[in-house]
Amino acid sequence: MTTRRTEYPAGAPGEGAAGGQARPGFLVPGSAVGDGRYRLLAEFGLDERVNAHLWRAQDNQLRRDVGLTMLVGDPADAKAAGAARKMLERTMHAARITHPGTSRVLDVLGPGNGIGPTEGLLGIVVADWSHGTDLVDVIAEHPLPPSTAARLLEPLAAAVELAHHSGMVLGVDHPQRVRVTPDGVLRLSFPGPLPEATLQDDVRGLGAILYLLLTGRWPLRNAPGLPHAPLAADGQVVPPRALFPYVPYELSSAAVRSLTDDATGGIRTSSGLLRVLERAKLNEDATQSIAAITDDPEEDVDDDGAVWTTRRPHNDRTKRRKLAIGVTALAVATVGVLAWVGMQLISFFGDDSPSAGGPTVVATAPGNAENNPKPPNPGQPIQAAGVQVYNVKGTPDSPRRANRAVDGDPKTSWKTDKYQQPFPALKPGVGIMAAFAEPVPFAEVVIDSPSAGTVVEIRTAPSEKPGLDETKVIGRATLQSGQNRLQLDSAEPTQHLLIWITTLGDGNVSEITEIGFVRAQ
Repeated sequence: MTTRRTEYPAGAPGEGAAGGQARPGFLVPGSAVGDGRYRLLAEFGLDERVNAHLWRAQDNQLRRDVGLTMLVGDPADAKAAGAARKMLERTMHAARITHPGTSRVLDVLGPGNGIGPTEGLLGIVVADWSHGTDLVDVIAEHPLPPSTAARLLEPLAAAVELAHHSGMVLGVDHPQRVRVTPDGVLRLSFPGPLPEATLQDDVRGLGAILYLLLTGRWPLRNAPGLPHAPLAADGQVVPPRALFPYVPYELSSAAVRSLTDDATGGIRTSSGLLRVLERAKLNEDATQSIAAITDDPEEDVDDDGAVWTTRRPHNDRTKRRKLAIGVTALAVATVGVLAWVGMQLISFFGDDSPSAGGPTVVATAPGNAENNPKPPNPGQPIQAAGVQVYNVKGTPDSPRRANRAVDGDPKTSWKTDKYQQPFPALKPGVGIMAAFAEPVPFAEVVIDSPSAGTVVEIRTAPSEKPGLDETKVIGRATLQSGQNRLQLDSAEPTQHLLIWITTLGDGNVSEITEIGFVRAQ
């Protein structure tokens, strides 16, 4: 595995640095800083927001490698000098944090205190050198499996949580400040919180790193050298699951929710994100388990001589148990498929008369009789990028549980409130609005529900929060208990689809276990 260095365009010394920053002529391998104590070896990044150059260096006194965060600037510039001084003070406070997720700060230098007056530096943070790999290099070829991403990020999130408990900002909002250690831990290797950084900036940085691990793209705008995350029509970052459908919904949602300041839907604390990461590790799927115990691991060696691999030891009883469960489930599924094929053949060659035990499919397009559904229109399933409760009057119904309707887990569900009077006495209806990464032509919507008698409409919408009169009905059905396939009468592409409940089930409450979406061919 190669190690990424910051590269600058050709030109005279001090000209043409990446992103418009001037490259100091004295910052070259072999030169010395800090009154000659630290010999520069290689540059590993540039945080342009504070002109902080990130280097690996050798301590000439103690004969060991260190990581240097060097703040470049003119000491006569009062504004820059003041910002650097505040950044150094915050770093000294955060140096009290001891955790595997952050490098130990060894020293903090300033002009007249370890930095000579002619060095052109406003400050230096000296930290233990983190052997391993650059974070950016880890995802250079392809994103990581979701469980691996969660496992890598958890120690860094735990370090942030420890700092926040003490009221201190760690400063994890830049990808080049983070490295991956040989034992598979993300570590803040170049400490130094920005002068105005907040606790929420740390949470946002963790979400951005999670997004990067899952997609290979950076969702913030502070690292111009990285591929940017795509934006949806509303200007928001597209969820990772919309780019890679195998990403679990909760992990995809957590990455996006960590990036927002929205008090109602955003993740605002590191502890909230930490809980999601812990669950993601526990919910590792069987496919990843099989890959993790392969007998032919391909280990990568970087130029430190350090070995880093995302695979865990082969002799893992838990993994073998998961593999056995996965093989058993596959065998059961195979038997089920064969039985289904047999039934289809019997039906094909048998009596054409309708059976008393026919399918429980109730779906119509507007104007059609509800007991005369269209024949199925096969297509490709598509996963929603996000869902939320759509409400036009009163308070939303269980808004925090909306994602349970699309999480793929039949044991979870979204449920409306229980109403004393049926619709439309208190409100005209309630629904789930699904958003997709791009406009899609839909053939059908599949709804699993135990609430027989619920009447739903499928409506296209121009945005996530339109007026009800701006939506268009393209399907309607009265649900039976179980799976219901609603055939749609329009293949016009749309990026937002509303499942709108106009009549509640028994007891004036409706429950939806799962919603599936099938694109038109």
